Amino acid sequence: MSNTVADKLAKKTRKKAPSKQVRLKLVYVDFWSAVKFSFLVSICMAIVSIVATILIYSVLMTTGVFNSVDAVFMDIVGEENSLMKLIGFQQVLGFSVVVAILNTIVGTALGAVGALVYNLLVRVLGGFQLGFTSN
Repeated sequence: MSNTVADKLAKKTRKKAPSKQVRLKLVYVDFWSAVKFSFLVSICMAIVSIVATILIYSVLMTTGVFNSVDAVFMDIVGEENSLMKLIGFQQVLGFSVVVAILNTIVGTALGAVGALVYNLLVRVLGGFQLGFTSN
């Protein structure tokens, strides 16, 4: 029978520490915080969509896809009508910015409506419950 310090430490490490559980319930979402958060997410998505539109447009112009489509379009409609007048860089960028602004407005409004609906549903259903453990 050996009662060394190493044996005692080995026994202590074999014991499992009791796991602690915490249960949290989300019962209220602050309206203005939800509006600000949804606005910031919408702004980020607007920037991403504008950059993606510019990148896709530049790739399609560089590879010559628009020139091929324009040639087919002019063969069908006539030489005086060019598709490139409609899908120039300024037009595509303007359309992308307008869509991004509209998406920002709609995304912010949806965040506000979502916060209001959640706060109303919490009164009926009791909220969203999360459980956390220390392990």
